[in-house]
Amino acid sequence: MNHPAPFSRSVTIDLDDETAARVAKAAAAQGITGAAFAAEAIRRVIESEDDLLAFIQVGIDAADRGALTPQATVFENLRRRRQQRAVA
Repeated sequence: MNHPAPFSRSVTIDLDDETAARVAKAAAAQGITGAAFAAEAIRRVIESEDDLLAFIQVGIDAADRGALTPQATVFENLRRRRQQRAVA
């Protein structure tokens, strides 16, 4: 499978002093630049967002197929779980 060559883009953002200091501290602890830390943070958020959207799509697809659980059943199952946890 052919993948395009990696590319780099510059992004300029404004950070408040506290956030900038936290980024600098976290980056230094990892031995990387603030820019590298920010790029990794952005990648992680995008991956998390992609995972969330995929999870939501599973539910939408199930609903489209008619694979739904009545509200009363959901609440009864939750009530039972709460009772089981209280006993454990």
